[in-house]
Amino acid sequence: MEQILPIIIAGGVGSRLWPLSRQLYPKQCLSLLGDSSLLQTTLERLSDLPHQAAIVICNENHRFLIAEQLREKNIPNNGIILEPTSRNTAPAIALGALHALQLATLHPDKNTVKDPLLLVLPADHHIQDPKAFCLSIQKASPLAHEGNIVTFGILPTRAETGYGYIKAGAALKKGLGFNVDGFTEKPELSTAEAYLNSKRYYWNSGIFLVKASVYLEELKHHQADMLTACQQAMNNAQTDLDFIRVKPSAFEACPNNSIDYAIMEKTTKAVVMPIHNTWSDIGNWSTLWEIADKDTAGNSLHGDVINLNSHDTFVHAENKLVTIIGLNDLVVVETKDAVLISKKDHVQQVKDIVQQLEDNNRPEYRQHREVFRPWGKYDLLDHGAHFQVKRLSVKPGGKLSTQMHHHRAEHWVVVSGTAKITNGNQQLLLTENQSTYIPIGTIHSLENPGKIPLEMIEVQSGTYLEEDDIIRFSDEYGRK
Repeated sequence: MEQILPIIIAGGVGSRLWPLSRQLYPKQCLSLLGDSSLLQTTLERLSDLPHQAAIVICNENHRFLIAEQLREKNIPNNGIILEPTSRNTAPAIALGALHALQLATLHPDKNTVKDPLLLVLPADHHIQDPKAFCLSIQKASPLAHEGNIVTFGILPTRAETGYGYIKAGAALKKGLGFNVDGFTEKPELSTAEAYLNSKRYYWNSGIFLVKASVYLEELKHHQADMLTACQQAMNNAQTDLDFIRVKPSAFEACPNNSIDYAIMEKTTKAVVMPIHNTWSDIGNWSTLWEIADKDTAGNSLHGDVINLNSHDTFVHAENKLVTIIGLNDLVVVETKDAVLISKKDHVQQVKDIVQQLEDNNRPEYRQHREVFRPWGKYDLLDHGAHFQVKRLSVKPGGKLSTQMHHHRAEHWVVVSGTAKITNGNQQLLLTENQSTYIPIGTIHSLENPGKIPLEMIEVQSGTYLEEDDIIRFSDEYGRK
């Protein structure tokens, strides 16, 4: 069987899963249903499907997170395409299709296919039975080879108003699926109930199987300006390690539209393949509670939680002991810098809380107290007028950029591991309990030359302590 080329759409944020999901640490990078993140699980579930290494499409701000997630699981890739701004799924898939057609020319030694079947997968979905899912993909492959755009419909189990619906038309030959007779986006409850009872509607999974050339031909026919913008963006792309940086001005000129509106509602080539599988897009805390493991009282409890007489409640505790008494149908999520408490039937409004945080310029909408960097991470332990204290964790081989600051001095104390430090004209090798002071305006750098993580305490002092007071002279991660 020809190897399928997965296109992983990993550009979302998932604001309704705040406070775990943040603008700079989105839900596809979270481990919500086991040890693997949603992105990692998306790729791991393809183990029973013959496929090439995936093309991953993500926001430029998430590039190091995505690359680290792949590295952690030793998952190869055929390129990580960076979107300078979000333009929805139709342009993202176009970038992937254009790159897919280039692969045979760029990498003829990688067993690439000139016109591959693209399996478009959102990076943040849950599928209960991966083997059955892979079998459905294989069954749908002949339909895609014939020039159809195959979308996968989920048999509804309830009148859900948060999902889009696909109306099945005439049955295809050999019982492989149906022609698509229409799409409906998030209907009202009465309409959803009618859809459930009719047995002719499926939830729209957002998963597609299509030849690269067919997708681009349909885009040219229905959204020519979108295709032109994506072609210009890819023709002027730059490659940096595994990252493919498209031309920002060209991509920003691209129309913002989903594949459903741009192509699927207009094309005559749409067919739907039903999937009889437990599926969820994990769009909010209530849907996560539904698919999570629960105790006999219907509680899903994660972390250090003590419960007395609570029922049908979801609790996620990250750092502190959380105790609950007599709760019913609630969601409680605790992180280092925020706590969410909501009724399960109100969790759609979490996105409104996030909007308020953004409107008030509060950092909690954007990032966690613990912030990940390509070299490791830091945790903001304390801050006040003219000072802040961070705990730095630098991976073995990790190196911060050579830099200086105009407004702050820094005091570094090694907690564990070994630090290789440039401090002005000094070259230092510091170990546990040793320290150095870096005055304002001094060029400096930090590296972990050892085999274990380097843990340090950094005390910053000065009149301005924001991250944009960094002048980089060199950087291994392309941030200069």
